[in-house]
Amino acid sequence: MDSHNLDEFRRRWQEELAQAQAVRKRRRPEAAERRPRRPEVFPGRGEQASGYLALAQGLLEGAGRPPAALVTRTERQDAASRSRSPPARGGAGGGEQLVDQLIRDLNEMDDVPFFDIQLPYELAINIFQYLDRKDLGRCAQVSKTWKVIAEDEVLWYRLCQQEGHLRESSISDYSCWKLIFRECRAKEHMLRTNWKTRKGAVSELEHIPDAVLCDVHSHDGVVIAGYTSGDVRVWDTRTWDYVAPFLDSEYDGDEDEPGMQPYASFVRINSSLAVAAYEDGVLNIWDLRTGKYPIHRFEHDARIQALALSPDDATIATASAFDVVMLHPNEKGHLQIAAEFEVQKLVDYLEIVPDTGRYPVAVATAGDLVYLLKADDSARTLHYVYGQPVTCLDVSANQAAFGVKSLGWVHEGNKILVYSLEAERCLSKLGNALGDFTCVNLRDSPPHLMVSGNMDRRVRIHDLRSDKIALSLSAHQLGVSAVQMDDWKIVSGGEEGLVSVWDYRMNQKLWEVHSSCTPVDEPCR
Repeated sequence: MDSHNLDEFRRRWQEELAQAQAVRKRRRPEAAERRPRRPEVFPGRGEQASGYLALAQGLLEGAGRPPAALVTRTERQDAASRSRSPPARGGAGGGEQLVDQLIRDLNEMDDVPFFDIQLPYELAINIFQYLDRKDLGRCAQVSKTWKVIAEDEVLWYRLCQQEGHLRESSISDYSCWKLIFRECRAKEHMLRTNWKTRKGAVSELEHIPDAVLCDVHSHDGVVIAGYTSGDVRVWDTRTWDYVAPFLDSEYDGDEDEPGMQPYASFVRINSSLAVAAYEDGVLNIWDLRTGKYPIHRFEHDARIQALALSPDDATIATASAFDVVMLHPNEKGHLQIAAEFEVQKLVDYLEIVPDTGRYPVAVATAGDLVYLLKADDSARTLHYVYGQPVTCLDVSANQAAFGVKSLGWVHEGNKILVYSLEAERCLSKLGNALGDFTCVNLRDSPPHLMVSGNMDRRVRIHDLRSDKIALSLSAHQLGVSAVQMDDWKIVSGGEEGLVSVWDYRMNQKLWEVHSSCTPVDEPCR
C-alpha cells in the first residue's frame, strides 16, 4: 500500500470515528435518565468491531502494531448497535474495502521469500547443496525464487557427481544438468530392469586369432587386453564399436620375425591412461586422449611381476625382482619416480590406495609378508605370520583386505584379514573356510560389506560390522577365480570359464554365460 492510499484510509477512518463520537454524545443524556435493556450481541461481534477501531486508531497514530485498548460497557453496546445497522454509503464501505486491502497486503508481505531479504544467493546455494533430489523438487514448488535456487546448475551437477554419473565431465559441458541427471537415472533404471528380467544380448569382442590372451582389464566400459604376440588392444563398449585399435609399442625388433616381440604380461587402464608391462621389463604408458603412441617408456632390469594403476589419477606402481617403483606426475604433468622400495621377497600382489592426495600409497604382498608403501616414508610391514602366505588382495581408501592360507600341524582355517591403513592394525578376521580364498573385492563393495571367492566353490558376502557372513552362494563347480560387487548384484567368474550374475538381495541368479574353457581372471563390468 503506497502513501496516498494510506492517507486516504486514515482520512476516511477519522470521519467514521467522528460520526461514532457524535452518536455517543447524543445518546449519553438518554442513558442517564433511563437504563436501557442490554441488546443481544452475537459472540465475537463486539470484540471484532472494537478490534477494527483499535487497528484504525493505531494506524492514525502511525504505529505498526496498536496496543490492546480497554473497551467500556457503553462502547460495546454502541459497537453492537452499529454492527446491526447497515453500513454507511460514504466512509464505511470504503473503509471496509481498505481494511480488506490492508489485510491482503499484509498477507502478501508474508509470502515474500526470505532469501530475498535476509540471505544472498550464494548462501542459499550453500544451504540447498545438502538436499537430495526429492527435497530439491519439493523446494522448487514453494515459490518462483525457490524454484530458481533449487534448479541451479551447481546443485544438479553435484548430484550427478555424487551418484557417479559423468564424473569426468565439468559443469560447463552441459547446459541443463537437471535433465542430464534425469536421463542418467532413467538409463540406470532401464539397465537394472534389463538385468533382472534377463533382457540383453551377448557380444564378442574381436580378438587376435594367432595369439593367446595374457591379461585383460576394464574401467568404465573401456576394455584393454594384452596378448602373447605383444599386441595391446583397447575396446570402447560404450560406443558399440567392437573393432578395437592397436596401441603401438614402438618395439625395435623385426616385426616380420615371429616370437621376437615380448609378451604383454600385464595391462591396466583408467579414464586417461593405458599401461602395459612386457616380459623383458619394459613399461609403456599411453595417453588415451592423444593417440596410439606411448608418451612414456620405462625399463626395468628384470621381469615385471606386478603392475598397479590408480583408478583416480596417473599414479603407477611396478614390482620387479625385489624392488617396487612408484611413478607419479610432477607439477608439469610429467611422470617421474616418486619413491623406490626394497622388499625381502618377490611381490605377488600390488594395489594402489585411492584418494591419497599428493603422496601416493600402495600395498604389496610378498609371500607371507604384507607391506605398506608410502611415498614419503620407508617400507613398513603391515602383517607377517611365518608360513601363512597371502592368496589375494584388495584395498579401499582406508582399509586393506587380504586372504591368508593356514599351514602347519594345527589348521585354523583360511581367513580374510581386514587392516586399517591409518592405525596399521587388524580390524577383523573373517571366514573359516577349508579352501583358499582366491579373490576379494573391497573397493567396489557397498559400505560395511565385502565379497570374496573361494576354492570351495562358494561366493561369500561378509558384514564388516558384525564380522559374520551375510550370504553364501554356491557359485562354481571348480572354484571361484574372480568376483566383483556393487550395490545390488555380484559378478563372479569360475575356473571352468563360467560367468554368473547374482542379485544378492533376492538370493537369485540372473545370468549365466559360459565364455571359454579357461579360468575367468577378471569380470569386466
